[in-house]
Amino acid sequence: MSRELFQRLREQAVQIHVEDHLRARLERGDRLRVKLGLDPTAPDLHVGHLVVLDVLRAFQDGGHTVVLIIGDYTAMIGDPSGRSETRPMLTEEQVAANAETYFQQVDLVLDRSKIEVRHNSEWLAAMSAADVLRLMAKATLQQVLQREDFADRMKSGAAIGAHEILYPFSQAYDSVAVEADVEIGGTDQLFNLLFGREIQKSFGQEPQDIAVFPLLEGTDGEQKMSKSLGNYIGLAEPPEEIYGKTMSIPDRLIERYVRFVSGLDPDEQAGVLAMKPRDGKAALARQLVARLRGPDAADRAEHDFDTKFRKRETPEQIDEFQTGFPIRLIEAMVKSGLARSNGEARRLIEQRGVKIDSKIATADDPLKPGNVVQVGKRRWIRIVVK
Repeated sequence: MSRELFQRLREQAVQIHVEDHLRARLERGDRLRVKLGLDPTAPDLHVGHLVVLDVLRAFQDGGHTVVLIIGDYTAMIGDPSGRSETRPMLTEEQVAANAETYFQQVDLVLDRSKIEVRHNSEWLAAMSAADVLRLMAKATLQQVLQREDFADRMKSGAAIGAHEILYPFSQAYDSVAVEADVEIGGTDQLFNLLFGREIQKSFGQEPQDIAVFPLLEGTDGEQKMSKSLGNYIGLAEPPEEIYGKTMSIPDRLIERYVRFVSGLDPDEQAGVLAMKPRDGKAALARQLVARLRGPDAADRAEHDFDTKFRKRETPEQIDEFQTGFPIRLIEAMVKSGLARSNGEARRLIEQRGVKIDSKIATADDPLKPGNVVQVGKRRWIRIVVK
């Protein structure tokens, strides 16, 4: 099992540090404490989170201890990773409400009875000002500012909040507090995870090994999956939404979704990837719903999609309209050529001749990446991020 687990890590991880050390620990049969931190900055997890949650499940099945850190304290600071601007600070009430929903969604993949769940407010909220200063003395400001997101902001003149400097120290101290042997995360977390190693060493602990995994692109096919970008497939969404959004992804993403989040074994993956794009996407959509909601829900979602789209002769290939967000329906219709003027667009909408994802549209309906706008019986566009 240890060899198979390490092979899986090698196949899926973008980087493992320190690879030989982690392999030796697994082959010796060491029981490791494997950490994943989740900041509850929004109420929903999305399909992109399945990449690391599935890896955690593999560690669980191998007899290792999964330590899930709910970053209720760090969520109020806001992770600057990959951000071109400061995140808005959340209140304790917002963070608590978001965290409550995480457990139900994590249960879709992990065995809760075998998870050590910790909230980092346990140790971070208890720190005095002197404790914080001693922690920050473990590294230099130059070390923190060399991270790519901060460096980019400094070059562009964008602000870096003083409180954001605390974030990598706080996340790193989580590893000290739970004595993590391994930490996993997305590629945007590489700096934070490496920084955790340095802080552990400064506290006399053996530094954690780390593995970072790809960030799954959202339904727009361009940017990483994110609720703030509107290009996500939520784990808690209705089966019909999960199925429909999966069917909206660009064909070029089918392989990545099948490989990283389908939950299928290699032979099953090969079978899906051998299909024509439309059929492969349908098999992927069905599998995602089945693993998250069960086979009966997958049957219903597939039937719902077929009724709305296939039987209404939606074309296999739909022209993409690239745009910035937010954008109003009328503006999108005119700029994409579905209407010649604002007046014509408004008349078409008032005459119930415009649909968004097969539902009659109104002028006030918001547009999101992945939406299919239909005018009449023969004109469609798919909305994508520019």
